[in-house]
Amino acid sequence: MRTTARWAATIGLTAGALCGPLTGAATAAPGSAPASLYAPSALVLTTGHGESASAATVERAVTLDCSTAPTGTHPDPAAACAELRAADGDLTAVATPEPGVMCTRQWDPVVITVDGVWQGQRVSYERTFANECVKSSYESSVFAF
Repeated sequence: MRTTARWAATIGLTAGALCGPLTGAATAAPGSAPASLYAPSALVLTTGHGESASAATVERAVTLDCSTAPTGTHPDPAAACAELRAADGDLTAVATPEPGVMCTRQWDPVVITVDGVWQGQRVSYERTFANECVKSSYESSVFAF
């Protein structure tokens, strides 16, 4: 009888040790959203006139969510998310000047800011262009808003 009780206790403890961690997912609170398998990638992009973000007047702000399906108020979230993924989230590598575009040398600074989270990491980016023409001459869907 003692051997049977010992085996039953051993099997019960082993099953509890092996299956115990698996029961956490089954006991989620009713009505709660499941945890995402994707790291968050949500950004707020702004543009305005001024030499820096602290001195600029914000003229437009858009959102861009690249966590699962590209969404947000950005005019082309699919292309912007594809560019960011291809650059591994490096905002300095996203925009390259288009060859052959001629702009005046007028100083009317335009500043772009990007704040948020890219694949779980905090992002804060600021870039100042000499004028709107220079900003538009960069081949980037990310900054085209």
